[in-house]
Amino acid sequence: MRPRDRAPGSSAPAGGSVAGIVLAAGASTRFGGNKLLLRIRGESLARRAVAAALDAGLDPVVVVLGHEAGRVRAELSGLAVHEVVNPDYARGMNTSLRAGVAALPENASAAVVQLADMPRVTAEMLSRLVERFIETGAPVVASDYEGVHAPPTLYARALFGELGGPDGDGSGKRVVRRHESEVVRVPWPAEALADVDREEDWKRMCAPTS
Repeated sequence: MRPRDRAPGSSAPAGGSVAGIVLAAGASTRFGGNKLLLRIRGESLARRAVAAALDAGLDPVVVVLGHEAGRVRAELSGLAVHEVVNPDYARGMNTSLRAGVAALPENASAAVVQLADMPRVTAEMLSRLVERFIETGAPVVASDYEGVHAPPTLYARALFGELGGPDGDGSGKRVVRRHESEVVRVPWPAEALADVDREEDWKRMCAPTS
């Protein structure tokens, strides 16, 4: 059985599995084209993000689609994921987060939320968030890129209702701030924080290093 098709590993807590939510619904308005179809070493950003979630043993992996859902879905062919189409994706990321949370199974003890346009997020990083959740039982395990806070972020089931709240109130960042005193942060190097918003971001990411 290939790693991306395997059953969840033993890192899941006894109370249930840790799920993954990959947000891949945006219209890439600042990029000028669908950035999730861009390729690194022959693999699209969309497939790369979902594969990392599967390789980390997250189960299930829910992928929220929206803009050009059919084209993005084609990139995920053969991967064992649960796809959800968010018809309201144009209203913002909160609607996609809400759709992803709504699709989680009842036995999910937590969920790791990641963005599909962060190609330097690895399976090892996702696994580390789960490990810290198991070790601490914290309601939020957040990523810290040398002082910059950005996804991926793990949320315990107790917070799913807050993540599914109204626009603005239910955003992941607001939930983290609301529970700041309970947040466990996992440090990553600053270079791991690389999202593709504009064409220059992509050019910089693909530029050869000296």
